[in-house]
Formats: sequence, C-alpha cells, structure tokens
Amino acid sequence: MGLAAKRPARSSNGSSSPRCFVPRKNRRTSQSKSPRLKVMQPLTTEVVRAQGIVTERRAAALSAQRRADRQDPPGSDCRSGRIPWPPQASPEWSDWRWQLRHAVTRPSQLAELGLISRDEAEELETVVRTYPMRITPYYLSLIDWGDPSDPLRRQALPSRDELRIDARLQEDPLEEELHSPLAALVHRYPDRVLILTNTFCPVLCRHCTRKRLMRGKPFYADRQTLSAAISYVARNPRVHDVLLSGGNPLCLSARRLDWLLASLSAIPHVEVIRIGSREPAVLPQRLFDPNLREVLARHRRKLWVNTQFNHPRELTDAAAEAIETLLLLGIPVNNQTVLLRGVNDDVEVLYQLFRGLLRLKVRPYYLLHADATQGTAHFRTSVFRGMELVESLRGQLSGLGIPLYIVDSPKLGKLPIVPTYARPCDDGYVELHKPSRGTIRYPDGAP
Repeated sequence: MGLAAKRPARSSNGSSSPRCFVPRKNRRTSQSKSPRLKVMQPLTTEVVRAQGIVTERRAAALSAQRRADRQDPPGSDCRSGRIPWPPQASPEWSDWRWQLRHAVTRPSQLAELGLISRDEAEELETVVRTYPMRITPYYLSLIDWGDPSDPLRRQALPSRDELRIDARLQEDPLEEELHSPLAALVHRYPDRVLILTNTFCPVLCRHCTRKRLMRGKPFYADRQTLSAAISYVARNPRVHDVLLSGGNPLCLSARRLDWLLASLSAIPHVEVIRIGSREPAVLPQRLFDPNLREVLARHRRKLWVNTQFNHPRELTDAAAEAIETLLLLGIPVNNQTVLLRGVNDDVEVLYQLFRGLLRLKVRPYYLLHADATQGTAHFRTSVFRGMELVESLRGQLSGLGIPLYIVDSPKLGKLPIVPTYARPCDDGYVELHKPSRGTIRYPDGAP
C-alpha cells in the first residue's frame, strides 16, 4: 500500500495546511519494470577485501576483535523450549523473511506458546485493538518470560498503561505533520529533512514516538510519493543531510532502497544520508541478506546508520554480526538510546550498554529523553533523573562512551541537557564544580 497526500484542507484565511502520511488505496505501480538485483555471494572477509572496502589487515583485526570481545549477555539463553521454532543455528532462524512470517501479532499466540496466561492475553487484546503488536521470534527469544518486569518484555509487549490518557502528552509530540510540506517528508531544520519511507517495523516498540502511525495496517511510501520527496530535496540546496526513517527503511525491498539511495546520492548538495533503523537490535538477520548488503555497499560513500539499542541484553552475537557487516562495508554506525523507565533508567544498565556498544565500534551518540507521546507516560522519567544518570557515568566511562542527553521539543528542536559546571566569581576566578569530585577555584582569562 502506498502513501500519498490528500488535498490540503483550507483554513479560514484560504491557506492550505500540510498533511503527512495519508494512505492511498491499493494500486499496481510501475516498479515491476525496474531491473532486478542479482543475488550476491555471502559477504566474507575475502569479498570485502576484493571490493577494496577495507584492507586485509583491518578486516582480519576487526573479525578477531569481534570474536574476542563478544560475550553472551545475561538472558540470551532464555528462549523457552515450548516455542515450536527451529534451533537458532538453523537456516530458517537466520532467514529474515522467516522471522517476519512467524512474528507474533496477537496476545493469544503468546498464551498458546505458554509465555503468558490466557487471562493476561484477553486483557492485552483491548490494547492491541488500538495499538497493534508485532514481535519477531528472535526478539521473543531474548525475553525472560519468567520475569513480568523484564526490560525487553516491557519494550515489546503491550500494556494497559498505553490506553491511559495524559492531557500533557500529544499524538504528534514533535509536530511533524505541521512541518510536512508534502506527504512522507518532514522539514524541521534548515539543512536536514526526514523522509518517512513506511510505517512497518519488525517489532512494534511500545515507546514509539510515531505511535499514532501504528494504528491500522502498515503501508509503504509508493514511488510517486518518494519521487516528490526527492524532487523537494533537489530543489532545496540548503539541505545537506537526509534521514530515512519510518517505520523501518531497511524493511524496504532491496530494489526500492537501491533506487532511493541512488536518487538521493545523485543530488550534489546532499552530503549525508542517514538510515534510522532498529533492525540490528530486533531483526539482525535482515543484514545477512546479500541483496541488501550489495545495495548498502554500492551507496556507502554518503551513508550512515543510526541504530537504537536500549538494553545490554540486545547486544547479542547476531546483533554484533549485523553491526560488523555495516562496519566492514565502511558505513559508520551511531546509536540513539531512548531513556525508558523500567528498562534502562539505571546507571549500571547504561554503563554496560554503552561499554558494550564501544566494544562493537558503535558510538553512543544520543541518550534521548522519551518523547511526550500519548500512550507512553509509563515509560517517561524525569529530565533531572536523566541528568543524574549521565553525570554518574562520568569518570566510569571515557568521553567516547558517554552520549549527549537530548530532549526533542516541538518548538525548540533537539536540546542537549547539561548541568552548569562553571560559575563566575568577581575576583578573576571561575568556580568549577563536578558532582563526583567537588568544587575548585580556577583562574579565568580575559573577557
């Protein structure tokens, strides 16, 4: 199903207001005329070296370091023996299409598998009618089903708390629709745009900022809609950075993603193309697809990937392999963790997460305060709690492992939340304060 814009509604003064993400009726597109991608051989170190992506020494060093550093996180072996799925070492388990075909979409399925009670399943059905669910077998296998408060369970399993209305929260907390000059495109900053490629995700995270788009069947931006977004970028020379988001852009077909990346890469003033994807955390098998790897390798010159790992138990061997695939292709990887109550609002959890990301050569880029999205109040912490957590990490982790703590606001955009370390004095000194080490007087320079 594609995306297209309705005719803009007229306001009282005759102006038209932009609309974003309106589904269009099913229709056949011309994409069948596009050339089919050839199937590549699996990406090996030899293939990477042959393509000149990395040197032989670097490829060997990366592989050796991954093998040495990789550790099974706590809870990685908690897959219930009652789940009638093939062993994780089988070809079926490693097939991303198989994972999507067998994703759980109803609480009753979890009850049939013996993972939750039938009473709980019936209770959660009322939530799913408003906010659907989808959980891949892979992510189900990471959850400790014996712990009702398991942090991974909390991210993936519906909760009646989602139906609680909080008057302070909004359906569209970042006012994306207000900043959408055409369907599937958001332009909040002068030099950056966001293209919403689809509303499909392998796992529907319960804390999602675009929770409003979870309702109904998922749909994909059609070629006409994406072409209009590409033309908009081409007409705006101030736009240097394009973020592909959704949904999940890596759930596009390899052919559609190849065309989209090629079209954006051909625009001279576009210097950076970012893909925002939770795929490495919830469906790392997608990165094992040789067709997708071929597409990413072809467009790696401008490409970056932003992931979202929220808990150290998501840093599995499969996730590490997916990350390694991107790194061997020469694609930088940043991580944007969302601060979530009951998931990672703990110093030790964040320490293990950020340290684990550094081991995988992933930069902990942002710690995002949970957006003010309707249906997510139970996930949100105090802003001051977030400040305390980040400050507690200083001195335990190097600066490379400490992300910026960010609040994304509708009017002001992204704001780094930092404590004030310096206070002026009247005698040529400045007072410097660090919570973990105390306060000193420091000689100031000339104004």
